[in-house]
Amino acid sequence: MDGKSRSSIKPGLKVKIVLKEHQKSGLLTEGIVKDILTNSPNHPHGIKVRLMSGHVGRVKEVCQ
Repeated sequence: MDGKSRSSIKPGLKVKIVLKEHQKSGLLTEGIVKDILTNSPNHPHGIKVRLMSGHVGRVKEVCQ
């Protein structure tokens, strides 16, 4: 499942995000969603979230 739809992202969900500084390299950071920062229902580059660790980035993958 990708992270482009806000309805598929919930706090407590394990996801992989790309941080702003890693957008070119595509390096993913795994963590648990703390807050959803994107207000729109969809975003072409992924829903922006804050992880429990404090990292902020766009969801590229939802871990099952």
